[in-house]
Amino acid sequence: MAALDRVKVLVLGDSGVGKSSLVHLLCQNQVLGNPSWTVGCSVDVRIHDYKEGTPEEKTYYIELWDVGGSVGSASSVKSTRAVFYNSVNGIILVHDLTNKKSSQNLCRWSLEALNRDVAPTGVLVTNGDYDREQFADNQIPLLVIGTKLDQIPETKRNEVLTRTAFLAEDFNAEEINLDCTNPRYLAAGSSNAVKLSRFFDKVIEKRYLSRDGNQIPGFSDRKRFGGGTLKSLHYD
Repeated sequence: MAALDRVKVLVLGDSGVGKSSLVHLLCQNQVLGNPSWTVGCSVDVRIHDYKEGTPEEKTYYIELWDVGGSVGSASSVKSTRAVFYNSVNGIILVHDLTNKKSSQNLCRWSLEALNRDVAPTGVLVTNGDYDREQFADNQIPLLVIGTKLDQIPETKRNEVLTRTAFLAEDFNAEEINLDCTNPRYLAAGSSNAVKLSRFFDKVIEKRYLSRDGNQIPGFSDRKRFGGGTLKSLHYD
């Protein structure tokens, strides 16, 4: 069997939002029973059929890089973390639907990963909106995923989901809201599964089918770890 082509997708967001549980669900189609804090970066792989059911169908590896840490980390920590941002083809931004601060911090995470030097003016402004101009020239596909949907009180659900819909719009990204402890939210044929597949297709097209697929604006051409893949690092 020929080796499969692969793409690299960052999974970014505050500690505790459920990134590891999400990645495990996406790659293993199982609930992660005992999540642990991610130290450095943890990498898992999902097999994805590009343009499934069409003559262009082809199988790819999707590397999901779950980056640990806090967006408010010291500059030395951010500098160390920056090595994970090499040669990225897509970004999944993860926030906790019950924690508004984690939603606001997605702007900082994305700007850090995109290697921007400008201040994230969209964070903590009065009306909670983001400055769309900061992402106007972004060429990297983004997907916003909200977790812990089951923990939002029914009386507040519409308010929360309306706010997060504007958040995804500011990033020019599609949005998925789910509960990582319930695989049915990503069941085959569901709207969430369709959005996820569409995002991965877009990432693959950007990497392999677009003219500038090998040069992503905003990322340096730094060397990867000996050409290999970083191993998962977790506390047991």
